[in-house]
Amino acid sequence: MLKVGQNNTLKILRGTSVGFYLGDDEGNDVLLPHKYIPEDAEVGQDIEVFLYRDSEDRIIATTLKPLIELNKFACLEVTAVTRFGAFLDWGLEKELLVPFKEQNQKLREGDWAIVYLYLDEQTDRLVASAKVNKHLEVENIQLEEKQEVEILPYERSDLGQNVIVNDLYRGLIYENEIFQPVIWGDRTKAYVKKVREDGKIDISLRPIGFENVVDADAQKILELLKSANGELPYTDKSDPADIQGYFGMSKKAFKRAIGGLYKQRLIEISEEGLKLK
Repeated sequence: MLKVGQNNTLKILRGTSVGFYLGDDEGNDVLLPHKYIPEDAEVGQDIEVFLYRDSEDRIIATTLKPLIELNKFACLEVTAVTRFGAFLDWGLEKELLVPFKEQNQKLREGDWAIVYLYLDEQTDRLVASAKVNKHLEVENIQLEEKQEVEILPYERSDLGQNVIVNDLYRGLIYENEIFQPVIWGDRTKAYVKKVREDGKIDISLRPIGFENVVDADAQKILELLKSANGELPYTDKSDPADIQGYFGMSKKAFKRAIGGLYKQRLIEISEEGLKLK
């Protein structure tokens, strides 16, 4: 079965004047135009391609890598606005449409938007939606506490930063637990702190558990020391704001980490600051 909006591994069936025809195990075939054919491609080989509909509404194959795939989220740039809606650059020749009905606020050319890619059942076309929350699962949460996840920050709230978790769920990083930059639209790793009965997920930017946190903070301090030629002008008496700004952690976490490094005889602590041994 040909899967539109996803990567497909298909067999090269035959060459024609317009390109290669590729097929699946069910007898379906699709055209891969000449401009997308790798130099070493031959009839009989398997090839990975992305399938979408071209400007004439035909399913077409490409070896280009799109910036978003079916049932996933991404931060994309608005390239044009027409009477149909906003069009986004998603890395392919035919741009991706966000209909007006799928916009929280009117998108303008040059804007960036976090969108979800879905297949419209009525038209069988790939469409983007900027209404993120309605595409997030709030029941049957398949996550465990302390689990490492991938997050995509998408919305500020009164409590902190709302994030998309593993392209499936909505999570929250509380404001008082943000000790490092959280960049809108930028994917990064994080950790599940708690899955609540109502389906809400608390997310931490740092590993859960005392030992994991200490290890991560200590490693970060060591790396910063190495990049600063082994010396840094910070101690447990430094201003909390200065520590948070430079190390991306609270003063309490900083003191705990340097205490562990000192006990392991990896650093020296003086009134002037920290020094690698």
